Amino acid sequence: MSTRKSTPDEIRRRFDGDVERFSNLQTGQSATMDAPLALDLIANAAAAVSPRAETLLDIGCGAGNYTLKLLEFLPLRAVTLIDLSRPMLDRAKERIGAAASLAVEAMQCDIRHVALPAGAFDVAVAAATLHHLRGDDEWAQVFASVHSALKPGGSFWISDLVAHQIPTIEELMGRRYGEYLTSLQGEAYRDRVLAYIAAEDTPRPLAWQLDLLVRCGFRQVEVLHKNTCFAAFGAVK
Repeated sequence: MSTRKSTPDEIRRRFDGDVERFSNLQTGQSATMDAPLALDLIANAAAAVSPRAETLLDIGCGAGNYTLKLLEFLPLRAVTLIDLSRPMLDRAKERIGAAASLAVEAMQCDIRHVALPAGAFDVAVAAATLHHLRGDDEWAQVFASVHSALKPGGSFWISDLVAHQIPTIEELMGRRYGEYLTSLQGEAYRDRVLAYIAAEDTPRPLAWQLDLLVRCGFRQVEVLHKNTCFAAFGAVK
């Protein structure tokens, strides 16, 4: 595992050149196991908890897949998109604008450095983005910020890479993930994906994140799905 982690600017530059891979609702991001399933589960869960949701916060929106999927289930009228990458934001706005008529605010920024308006959103989502957070203080800050930004009864849904607390289980899941990547595109692809995960990502265990959500004020948490080192889960304010 690399001791030096990529900076936000280095991560942004990689995503600037990777827009097409994040622009397919059917496949999602193929390096993420069960990406289409997680997308569908989160959209359905958000609709079950917040069926009249009109305002959405999409953190690390990429090319807009989660907002587009949620539009199929919720009467959204406004969405705030946050991403480090301007090309990702531009593609998300283009795709969302072609799919529906709603107010779209696109913010090129780091979620760690943005002041979210209190009580502004019915639903928040964060897909394959929180694993870029570093120290425990950053995780706590972001979870607390999202909690504050949600309306009472609002929900926060996460799909992400997760770590494991037991070292032998972490090794097992890492090995299984490597086998999955090899089955997709071969060993060179596996090595490339694992290299940028080592350089960029600092995931936390699923149980740790659920506990943190509760400590930050969420009153209910729920696990929707877990496969190897990826999970879909959420919380209700």
